[in-house]
Amino acid sequence: MGGTDGRLGYSKFVAHGGDWGGVITTVLGGRFPAHVLGIHTTLAQAPPGLTTDGLTATERKWAEETSEFWSQRAAYAKQQATRPQTIGYSLVDSPAGLLAWILDKFAEWTDTEDSPFETISRDRVLDDVTLYWLTRTGASSARIYYESHGGVNSLDPELRVDVPSSITMYPRDIEKCPRTWAQERYRQIVRWRSPEKGGHFPSLEVPEYFVKDLQEGLAAVLAASGS
Repeated sequence: MGGTDGRLGYSKFVAHGGDWGGVITTVLGGRFPAHVLGIHTTLAQAPPGLTTDGLTATERKWAEETSEFWSQRAAYAKQQATRPQTIGYSLVDSPAGLLAWILDKFAEWTDTEDSPFETISRDRVLDDVTLYWLTRTGASSARIYYESHGGVNSLDPELRVDVPSSITMYPRDIEKCPRTWAQERYRQIVRWRSPEKGGHFPSLEVPEYFVKDLQEGLAAVLAASGS
């Protein structure tokens, strides 16, 4: 595992992530099975080319919603993937521009009806935006899209994860992968959960459930790995 192993100081570990963290967690589990005991993720990306044959009505709806997200509501990703520096000037020069860019995601990606503040406090949102503002990382944080094949389907199509995997799909997340599809990439799913509530930011929206799910998911992973 080279430099990563040396920097962490651990030869074996588990990994958790969602969104880009879920992509990175999947890559860790797929590429470094000798070091990664298992993973827990709220993002599962199936290999391309799978059909909807055999999916349940709910799973088919998941697939349709995910497709609709990428075709109709992912302009931010296209912008950051193709012209990250253009929007970057606004993100580091205008606090109102930065707030609007980020608040848009909280507004649309949370499991709420009218406002993200139904589940996430204004102070918590402002804390998040302030971290980007004070560190001037609004532009640099967007470059991962540019550096990762356009930010869409960025995982290697051939990547497979053989280590124990625990996966949770929240109902209002922007990407939801049917289990039968996920199994094509994650070959040892030891725990799968689909809670009734939660969106893209479960640690902020449903923190009690999120912590419990993470603990139980990693416990299942460790049990399966024999650790």
